[in-house]
Amino acid sequence: MRPFLLLSIRAEPAAAADEHAAFARFLGVDQADLPRLQLGVDPVDVTLDDWSGILLGGGSFTWSDEPAGKSAAQQRAEADLWPLLDRVVAADFPFLGACYGIGTLGHHQGGLVDRSHPEPVGPLAVTLTEEGLADPLMAGVPRDFAAYGGHKEALARLPAHAVLLATSPACPVQAFRVGRHVYATQFHPELDLEGLETRIDTYATFGYFDPAEAGTLRAAGRAVDVRHPMRLLGNFARRYARAAPGGPPGDR
Repeated sequence: MRPFLLLSIRAEPAAAADEHAAFARFLGVDQADLPRLQLGVDPVDVTLDDWSGILLGGGSFTWSDEPAGKSAAQQRAEADLWPLLDRVVAADFPFLGACYGIGTLGHHQGGLVDRSHPEPVGPLAVTLTEEGLADPLMAGVPRDFAAYGGHKEALARLPAHAVLLATSPACPVQAFRVGRHVYATQFHPELDLEGLETRIDTYATFGYFDPAEAGTLRAAGRAVDVRHPMRLLGNFARRYARAAPGGPPGDR
């Protein structure tokens, strides 16, 4: 099988390792079979035909930051992502971006990314639209479900040609699709309770919340059963896994 590729913006070792392990676990692949590129550090020389699909995780970069305040790593990540997304969208190539990924794809496709719809770190109440209920990526996910998230910025305006798949009371765009195979979510489909607690510890001083609230956020996370978002990754893997070149055709 051609592997899936994980693009990560996390430079913090514990959170980066947990993210990589979680994406692999819920995709249903060995971690060794999910190569990871750290954006802003690693060269991004991606030939689409080498991969079954591409995933882009979250982290502390935000598109709505003033350009002058962005680090060199963030500027390089953005510069590398733009031409890659040009090719992904043009080819309608399987792609799933989470959190930073929805801002990246939304901005690339002409949506408005700003700080008018933040959500606190922890559990979110997400609702699928009619289009979301019918989308194969959401197969097995109920209309209303709990997910983990937490973000400073979000999409305030969906790209005109995009399909809204999910929403929440505080954040109107929780998931959307461009074409048939290019997806993004505001919530984290890879995030379980253990991962949430790792991120609370890792990002306590990154401006997402008052560090004194960390214990309260952990308790809130433990009080909610989050088990449906991970289905998106399993659905993504089953739908897009392709045979290696020269092997039998995969199921696209």
